[in-house]
Amino acid sequence: MHFVNTGRFRVNANGNKVDIWLIYQCARCKHSLNLTVYERRKPNRIPQEEYRRFLENDEDLALQYGNDKAFLKRNRVEFGR
Repeated sequence: MHFVNTGRFRVNANGNKVDIWLIYQCARCKHSLNLTVYERRKPNRIPQEEYRRFLENDEDLALQYGNDKAFLKRNRVEFGR
């Protein structure tokens, strides 16, 4: 499967904490894959400007995370040959 960055985030509140994922989608079948940006984090522990950009699905921020090797490695992304 070949997944591409959709440029969108999913922000899910659970009580007073949030989970934030960067959404990828299979280029062929449209199956989605969420890569964890933040997990069980209080919103006030995330830089305010960055949190706003997550909520607005800022494409530049999505591209920044999508090109961050450490972020991809944390999410166990495997690169094709």
